[in-house]
Order: sequence, then structure tokens, then C-alpha cells
Amino acid sequence: MRDMTLAAAREALAKREISAVELVDHHISTIEKLDGDINAFITTTPDQARLAAKAADEQLAKGEGGLLCGIPLGVKDLFCTDGTRTTAGSNILRHFVPPYESTVTANLLKQDAVFLGKLNLDEFAMGSTNLTSAFGSVTNPWKRAGDDKKLVPGGSSGGSAAAVASGMVLGATGTDTGGSIRQPASFCGITGVKPTYGRCSRFGTIAFASSLDQAGPMARTLEDCALMLEAMAGFDPKDSTSVDLAVPRYVDALERGVKGLKVGIPEEYRSEDLPAEIQALWEQGIAWLRDAGAETVKVSLPHTKYGLPTYYIAALAEASSNLARYDGVRFGERVPADSLDMMYEATRHAGFGEEVRRRILMGTYVLSSGYYDAYYLRAQKIRTLIQRDFLSAFEKVDVLLTPTAPSAAFAHDEKPTDPVQVYLNDVFTVPASLAGVPALSLPAGLDSKGLPLGLQLIGRYFEEETLFAAGRVMEKAAGFTHRPALFAGSAA
Repeated sequence: MRDMTLAAAREALAKREISAVELVDHHISTIEKLDGDINAFITTTPDQARLAAKAADEQLAKGEGGLLCGIPLGVKDLFCTDGTRTTAGSNILRHFVPPYESTVTANLLKQDAVFLGKLNLDEFAMGSTNLTSAFGSVTNPWKRAGDDKKLVPGGSSGGSAAAVASGMVLGATGTDTGGSIRQPASFCGITGVKPTYGRCSRFGTIAFASSLDQAGPMARTLEDCALMLEAMAGFDPKDSTSVDLAVPRYVDALERGVKGLKVGIPEEYRSEDLPAEIQALWEQGIAWLRDAGAETVKVSLPHTKYGLPTYYIAALAEASSNLARYDGVRFGERVPADSLDMMYEATRHAGFGEEVRRRILMGTYVLSSGYYDAYYLRAQKIRTLIQRDFLSAFEKVDVLLTPTAPSAAFAHDEKPTDPVQVYLNDVFTVPASLAGVPALSLPAGLDSKGLPLGLQLIGRYFEEETLFAAGRVMEKAAGFTHRPALFAGSAA
């Protein structure tokens, strides 16, 4: 069971070669062995999982059950789960137990998935390292060759990525605001998919930046992600941004191939300081698609250079607004004080970490009188131009191919002291988020130190199937079967 993919586990369960109880017990045991070192989980729910696994076995014995019947998954602790603590990685929600279920997790439960617990994340999904959680940092299960330093798993869905990469779960939910599924997937050597904005409901997902946040799957392979996305997606009347479109069977698109497909290579992503290993991997990805019958075309996304500042103005402004509700009166852990104003101040200071406070302050600043037009309004106009860049490119090509991140995972103590340098981790992922187009990251190779590197595919609105088809060709060509050394520590 140690190296079993989600798809392989489904097949084994259907054939009754293993039971759901055995599968879940194996993964609970793996969590108990490994999570002390990784810290991927904030809350584990083994008793609840075993009950769900027993119910899944009863359904499977009758030839029934949903798409993910008996499959053990982890849930990023940003999705509200009825009766199970949901913290968003923050002290201000340390004891919050929702009385309702997010639509994404409800959809997974309808397909009889088994939840093993809630996964660690950067506080309120604000970060690209998973070092800002109030529940401690997450450690990437990968190590550099000859170096025992603890590496970051990426963020904000670092707990999800680390749990999948180490074999503690077969798949996990993530959220992507500016790259928070794709970048940690790249750092941890797994696959992550950010669907088109509106494909998955945001209801019950604690908000960071509402016009950008989008749920997606993280798993070992594209087939695994395709199965998860089919279960997660769908129209939801409780979310005004949810799009009423039929959800395809994404697995049916995997073997379409890319013959005749046009693949765009954005010239603006070829920066002078792009590491040679990542540049070489990008060229290898281009060659894989060409060899499979695709045509590569140079395209221009001229406003790419404005992506990061535009994103951090828009996202932080929305964060300032969304997090205003955590004041100790309506939501959040209250810190008593002598006056209402002092209570607000004490509650928010104690409840929010340094990075969240920084982002609220910057977001409030760009929304303030006298600065709204100069910053926020201008950022929204540039966001429209970035969206038009993608629409123009997709008149000529079917998908875009780029690197996922500008580096492999770095060590906990190598995090830049300048926050702006940390934000540069999202330089390749942010533009697709601003445009709302779908994108995925898949592991394509290792760097000279033995760490995984990812390649990113970006597609047209609601054409995730094309991404799965192109990604599958690259996945086969890459033959990425590498596992972190810690993976070997899980039970066979």
C-alpha cells in the first residue's frame, strides 16, 4: 500500500483486494509515524475516519459507493467541516468548530471519501513557505542530497503537499489564490490543479481574497487529481461566483494526446536570472510535447511584469476587508480589555501573526482615502489588461507551458528577510490567478541536489480537460517516480 496511487487504491477497493478499513488504518499508522517530523496536520480524526471506512466497506460489498468510496484524504484547514475544528492556521480561530460543511468537502463526502484530518497551512493562506502557521511550520519530506536541513514545502497549501508527498494521504484539498496549490506541488514533487475560477464553490472556505481564491485537488498523479476534481467541482447556488456548467469526466480526457495542439511559450517568462536547471527542464517539456505531435508557438503576455504588484495590491485589499470580521465580537477568540477599541486591538494583535498583520495593514492602506485610485483602482485596470493578454494568446494557442516556480524548495532558515523577496516565489503562478484561467503543476524532474522541479500548464477558461490531456503526455514522458527518503519510512 505504501506506493499506491489514489486511482490504484480505487481499483483495489473495487476488486476487494483490500478493504477500506485496511487502507485507512495504513494511512493513520503512517500519520502517527511521520507527522511528528513533518507537522502536516493540525487536527487528526482517526475515529471518525475508521467509522467512515467501515461504512465504505459495507457499500463496496454491495457494489455501491461513490467515486471516492473509501479513499483517505486530507482537508486543508481552510475548509469548514461540520463538527471538526477549522482554524485557518490562526490563533484567532484556534477553537472554532463550524456548524456547517463547506460545499467542496460536502461534495467529497457525497462521493464517500474518508477524511483523515485537517492540514496545516500558512495563516489564512497568506504565504508561500508554510512558515507562518500558528500551529508551527511544515517540513517538506524531501531533503537535499548530503544535507539534512529542513526544507519548506511551499505554501499556502504546504501541509496538503507534504501529506501527499510523504504518503500520509492519497489526496488532499488545496486552495490557490496566487499559486498556493501549484507552487507547493512543485516543491514537494506532486501534482496540483487550480481549476477555472468559479469551477469549485467557495462556500464554507475561509476567505483570503474572494476574487482570486479557488479550491483544487493535490495528489500524486494527474489521474488522481482528475478523479478528485470531478468530485469537488459543480455549481453551487450558495456561491454567487459559482458557474453553472456541467462537470466533465476529467479522466476521459487523459489519453486524448496532443496531436495538432498548439502550445504557447510566453517570452516574458524567460528572465535572465532563471536558473539554468529550470530553463533546461522547460526546454525538455517543450520537446516532450513536440515529440507527441504538438506545435509550439512563441506568444507574448506583455503585462506579465506587472503581475506581482497587481496581485499583492488586489489580494491584500480584499484580505483587509475579509479579515475585518475577526474582531472578538462577531468572530474570533476575544481578548478582554477596558474598552471596545482596546479589545479590538488586543484581540487582533494576539489573534493574527506577523505576516497577516502586515498584509492587513498594506491592504487597508491601498483602500484608504487618497490612495484608493492610485493603487487599488489602478491595479484592477492592470488586472483587466493581464486577462486580455491571456485571451489574446488563447486565440493562437490551446495551452501555455511555463516553469511553476523560480527555484526548488529552500531551507527554513534560508527564507529571505525581505517579504518582497518571499513574494517572488509566486512570479510564474500569479498571472493565471489574476486572469482566473485554469492551471496545473506536475513534477517533471530533479535538480542537481535531488529536489523536485515542476512545470506549469495554463489553459482556456473551463478547458481543464485540455490541460489534463497535455499534462498526461508530459507525465508519461517525465516518468517521475522519485519519492522523498522519508517516504520509505511509511509502512509497506
